[in-house]
Amino acid sequence: MMSDFKHLLSLQDLTQEQILGLLELAAKIKKTPADYGQTLAGKSVVTLFEKPSLRTRVTFDIGINRLGGHAVYLDQQNGAMGERESVKDFASNITRWADAIVARVFSHKTLQTLRDNSSVPIINSLCDLYHPCQGLADFQTISEHYSDLSKVKLAYLGEGNNVTHSLLLGGAILGMEVAAVCPLGSSPDAQIVQKANQLAKAHGGKIVVTNNVEDIKGYDVVYGDTWVSMGDDTPLQSVKDKYIAYQINQNLMQQCGINHVLHCQPAHRELEITSEVMDGPQSLIFDQAENRMHAQNAVLVSLLS
Repeated sequence: MMSDFKHLLSLQDLTQEQILGLLELAAKIKKTPADYGQTLAGKSVVTLFEKPSLRTRVTFDIGINRLGGHAVYLDQQNGAMGERESVKDFASNITRWADAIVARVFSHKTLQTLRDNSSVPIINSLCDLYHPCQGLADFQTISEHYSDLSKVKLAYLGEGNNVTHSLLLGGAILGMEVAAVCPLGSSPDAQIVQKANQLAKAHGGKIVVTNNVEDIKGYDVVYGDTWVSMGDDTPLQSVKDKYIAYQINQNLMQQCGINHVLHCQPAHRELEITSEVMDGPQSLIFDQAENRMHAQNAVLVSLLS
């Protein structure tokens, strides 16, 4: 199954057909993993990490192994990207040996430089602007409970960030209604919201950006994330007053009539989400974490088989 996209830097690079195709493939890989056990036989994938990681590192490492491939983990022991040697030279070297590069980086520009100097696929496993692998796993998880994604209403609560951006862009392409509910001064990037609005218009979706939790009454799925992004050393307690109104708790679930909860983790229990909700019957959070592996494997199979 050779894909008609060459890299995955952002969900906005994909068509609706491509996203739905990846979700369908992810579901197949999850259901019958043995069918894909040799798909990456003889292939090596470099997984580059500028940032620490639990889910991303483990799901790519084990996922590549389950597809019959070999993962090579690179952290910052070689020095920060672009310091010991240029990103261009890094890409020019790695692409002589590896079949793909999965990169978790601080700056989206690093990914663009990798792509521009690479003869193999580049997969964004997180940057400052986007988190497309997370977004695909999220939509896969939602699709396990809702047969038609275009009828789903999804609300993200908290700080507008890379996850918010991927949900807005991917949801817009899928024709969903996606709301970003963020306190004033913490909204998602205005240009990305504008792009999501254009995509929503083209696909029959709807984008809502608001600071009012009341606006998501009647939504299906609510989504949480940490209030302070990784790498930001602001103490969580110091932003509590700003964000506590956006906490995902049982009261919010009942008042808004929400059926399911997602959270990309790591979660700070009793801050952005309560344990009652996280461990409760409406939580899909650990399914969502599992689906990171299946969604990423769908991307790898599409790009490399």
